[in-house]
Amino acid sequence: MEDRSEEDCVQENGRSDETNSKPSGSPCTSLKMFLVSLSFAYFAKALSGSYMKSTITQLERRFDIPSYLIGVIDGSFEIGNLLVIAFVSYFGAKFHRPKIISLGCLLMSFGTFIIALPHFIIGRYEFETSVRWVVNSTYNSSPCQGDALGDQPGFSPQVPSTGCEGESNLSMWIYVLLGNVLRGIGETPVQPLGISYIDDFATEENAALYVGCVQTISVVGPVFGYLLGSLCAKIYVDIGFVKMDSITITPADARWVGAWWLGYLIAGVITLLSAIPFWFLPRSLPTAGSRVRKMGTQEEASFIKDTPHPKYKYQAEEHSSFVEMAKDFIPTLRTLLGHPVYVIYLCVVVIQLNSLIGMVTYKPKYIEQHFRQSASKANFLMGVINIPAVALGMFSGGLLMKRLKLNIMGAAKFAFCTSLIGYVLSMLFFTMSCENAKVAGVTVSYNNVDSISYDKNSLFMPCNSDCFCSSSEWDPVCGQNGITYVSPCLAGCTTSTGSGKNTVFSNCSCVGVTGNFTAGTGQCLNKEDCDRMFPYFLALSVITSFIISLGGTPGYMFLIRCIKPQLKSLALGFHALATRTLAGIPAPIYFGAIIDTTCLKWGQKRCGGIGACRIYNTSAYRISYLGLTLSLRTISFVICIPGFILLSRQLKEEEETKSVPHGAVTNGGTELEALRKEELVVLNSDRAMHMTDNSTDRHTQL
Repeated sequence: MEDRSEEDCVQENGRSDETNSKPSGSPCTSLKMFLVSLSFAYFAKALSGSYMKSTITQLERRFDIPSYLIGVIDGSFEIGNLLVIAFVSYFGAKFHRPKIISLGCLLMSFGTFIIALPHFIIGRYEFETSVRWVVNSTYNSSPCQGDALGDQPGFSPQVPSTGCEGESNLSMWIYVLLGNVLRGIGETPVQPLGISYIDDFATEENAALYVGCVQTISVVGPVFGYLLGSLCAKIYVDIGFVKMDSITITPADARWVGAWWLGYLIAGVITLLSAIPFWFLPRSLPTAGSRVRKMGTQEEASFIKDTPHPKYKYQAEEHSSFVEMAKDFIPTLRTLLGHPVYVIYLCVVVIQLNSLIGMVTYKPKYIEQHFRQSASKANFLMGVINIPAVALGMFSGGLLMKRLKLNIMGAAKFAFCTSLIGYVLSMLFFTMSCENAKVAGVTVSYNNVDSISYDKNSLFMPCNSDCFCSSSEWDPVCGQNGITYVSPCLAGCTTSTGSGKNTVFSNCSCVGVTGNFTAGTGQCLNKEDCDRMFPYFLALSVITSFIISLGGTPGYMFLIRCIKPQLKSLALGFHALATRTLAGIPAPIYFGAIIDTTCLKWGQKRCGGIGACRIYNTSAYRISYLGLTLSLRTISFVICIPGFILLSRQLKEEEETKSVPHGAVTNGGTELEALRKEELVVLNSDRAMHMTDNSTDRHTQL
């Protein structure tokens, strides 16, 4: 059995018995080890990337920053990627690819650890509260104090206190930004060098299977990333350093911060482990000679036989000077950008990716704020429901394309129709609304009349005029009348009993007319309408995610087929550059900035300045978030109209100028046949150039 396995490895990699005298260096084992290692690296980078998106609200609250800054942090990954992608793509293949991937994973791991670093140097998290945790005590000081301004618990003075300048000037979120940039730089070599390594040294029929396996594993990563985010969001940020009995807030509170740093440590360790195997893999493997025997036609077998060994490919490239490549690059790029169908397709993809990236980035936050769910539950639902629906949609789209045998026009129509159906269904999200939480002086007046025109002066009423309260603090209490008050002081409460989460405020003059009403810690739930609507939102979210994802694979195949084979590599590279630059970086920033405009009550930093948002205008949030998403899609559909016209004209012209002998091929096959003919001419010319120099080597290999 052992001899048989060794023989299979030799057959797959084209090695003779003499060259395979060392079993420990088996190329079959090395290739499969590389496949496992690359799959693990894909899993690690997908896990850490999705975990970053799951910690958006945690980072906002911990560092007291608005949503647009979170967008800058999220887009910094793409910035790091763009800094080195050209260098790595060009020079990476000329060096030891597994070791370069290993260095990339090490850098990703280092960047992930840097993201978690601020937790260990910033100090303990201190949230605004007038509730005190006192052991063996049933009485606390009065929230409403009328004697002196400075004696009021939790009062935020207008002048920054001494001793906080150092913390305010550090801006710890910059460490998160820097770490994410390093993650982007480290991730760059994983995909291009990993896929090219598999394509160079695997058999023709196995290469596609191996790449499919790697891509499948990369879909599993976000599921575990969001689940890890759900788990860490349940754990208090300073777990192990504070007594949990003293924590007076729950995960549903707007001040709650989960153990965001813990997930980054876990993701960093996983990424670090993924770097180890690559260091022990060989730089190259023998070419798979068995491809020739497994090809379908004699012409294809002859072509593969005459194809030079991969090692000659890089040597041939090295003979070209940089000046010669630059002279050839500009005309080629001009030809690519002069292709109207490709340019329109690129515009459509960039606009739709802006919509998609912005929506996905802030979807967990939308679930938290609009449907009043905890961050843990929002992340759990994203990982268990939404991500699998997207993965299933992409797989089903590729399967349908194969079954229906779609040509270039069929693929374009299929992608357009699925996107349009998802667009129409997404409009139903506007009907799935929740009422604003009833917060006195913010969303409703003190006499329970709806009023969204918030002003800090609206917090002060005759019922709390005897109290010296701060309008900037956020320490909500739920009154006996079902209305939330910004703080027990603003509720006019004069006494409190109990401690921690069991604190009860009494004699709250703003809660009842007689003043004999009480209030408890935290916001009032009052989310029956949200709980009733939330399951319908989830069901529609899964359906739309699946339908839109159906068009992902056909749309990508359209990109490959709409241009000539000679321009394919440049088209894919320019596509990746444009989508990262024009969608991956700006979308989270301006989505976050627009969401910030719907904030009703901002928190305040200890040393002054605006912090994280405490409560949003639910209606405005829904309209801005969904409206921006659907507006971008509307623009993309409008651009598609001239795209279809130009594509039809292009196919018609190619049918007239490049007619196929023995009758035209139906269903757009003429265009594909013409492309194949052009590709065959180019490949035959390359084969003729290499035939003489490499004939001896080919006979030795085969």
